[in-house]
Amino acid sequence: MHAPCSPRPPLSAAALVAPGGALSWAAIRGSGLARCVLLDRAALVSALPTLRAAVEGGAWIMWFFLADRTALLNSTGRIYSRDTFLFMFLALATCAALASQRPTGRPPAVLNRGQTEEWKGWMQVLFLLYHYYSAKEVYNAIRVFIAAYVWMTGYGNFAYYYKTSDFGMGRFCQMMWRLNALVVVCCLALNNSYMLYYICPMHTLFTVFVYAALGLGHAHNKRPGVIWAKLAACLVLTHLLWMNRSVFDLVWRPLRPLLAYTNPARPEGDPMHEWFFRTGLDRYVWVHGMACAALLPRWEAALAALAALGCKARRGARAAVLAVCALVGYTWYAHVFSKPKLEYNALHPYTSWIPITASHEAHSTPLFPPPQNRIVFIVVRNLTPGLRSANLVLFGWLGAVTLETYIGQFHTWLLTRRPDGQPVLLLDLLPGYPLLNFGMATGVYILVSHRLHTTTLTLRDALVPHDDDARLLRNAVMGLALAGGLYAVTVAGVGLAAALAR
Repeated sequence: MHAPCSPRPPLSAAALVAPGGALSWAAIRGSGLARCVLLDRAALVSALPTLRAAVEGGAWIMWFFLADRTALLNSTGRIYSRDTFLFMFLALATCAALASQRPTGRPPAVLNRGQTEEWKGWMQVLFLLYHYYSAKEVYNAIRVFIAAYVWMTGYGNFAYYYKTSDFGMGRFCQMMWRLNALVVVCCLALNNSYMLYYICPMHTLFTVFVYAALGLGHAHNKRPGVIWAKLAACLVLTHLLWMNRSVFDLVWRPLRPLLAYTNPARPEGDPMHEWFFRTGLDRYVWVHGMACAALLPRWEAALAALAALGCKARRGARAAVLAVCALVGYTWYAHVFSKPKLEYNALHPYTSWIPITASHEAHSTPLFPPPQNRIVFIVVRNLTPGLRSANLVLFGWLGAVTLETYIGQFHTWLLTRRPDGQPVLLLDLLPGYPLLNFGMATGVYILVSHRLHTTTLTLRDALVPHDDDARLLRNAVMGLALAGGLYAVTVAGVGLAAALAR
């Protein structure tokens, strides 16, 4: 855990370009990036892990292009089988359960890292199988899973910033790199719109919202009144932004070229509909995640009070919690979740928090201080020390690469075959053998996703320093200059090739 960060002095333009400054000619010429471009042997040897990561990452992007945009590999259509869909997930869940892990040492924390990675992992598996088999009947469940990811964005970022007060530009840029580096490269290499991979811009938006909410006046974040006022302001501003489509379009007009998306299968569609629809579905749940993080100490105190009860009282209290969770969950299922797709979508922004958490007023007791959050999924998962300590490591491993598996599915498991196309085809490595093909294609897909995760983090650590804003700025300027130069060379090369072909 980072210690609370003391504010760093701002970087002035004069200091940056002055002799010895981060953007002075001497500093740029002596930087590792410039020395590597100039083929300095010592710099190349020193940067070997970074260079390997860059080359490997580029090779996997080339694989995306070959698999998705050429006729070198076969493709086939999707066929839904409920039996196969359920079998695949249950088989993987069984393997994960057999490989479960119970960490030793200090008592496990509520919503510990292993648990959240596991949570992301099994949701991602169902999300991906939903796409692979076009399992439209589980659409409502997938909407809940995506809301849970957004909830974790609010929860995780709030917990980090509240504990560390680390609002430095280095931390922020590392988050932006993690969310966007791979998707930007895919957009450039495959001529896709940013919104094709809508999860990335959506999580970027809510990450920025959390950063802004806690970063403004962060010296007062330890005052409960300030925190709850900020959360209330987030809800109000969110409501105002999404309540009227004209207001929404006006706010996002400057970023329209970045956020617009038109499905080539339906070219008459509204280019901003996807951005409005996707973000609107989960526009409130990130605030709820922040609220749950703010209430975490009370939740931990309630669990400690529960653990201190006698055996019979403890069992009775746990049974009561489970009964209330079951009642809340059934009510939500019967009156919301079971509705048809369009009716459910209308209710989703206001109800997606229920299967994750449910607010309940209770009389003041050691177990339930008023008001106390009552958890549907999370409380059941964290109700006992045994449940908190057990992690399904296979799902946890998959949960660590959810971003890469999300992006990679478009171009190496599923296929789009054209710019901005939806992934409606399957990579067919073994024509005529759908199950064997599933196994082989999945193996390739997971390998590519895991390696892209590793290379992305390696490049982030090398190019986006956490505690050196001057070097961060210099790397950004030099990176943009290098990218601009390479882009100009590419455009010139394409133009020359076209001219020679005539």
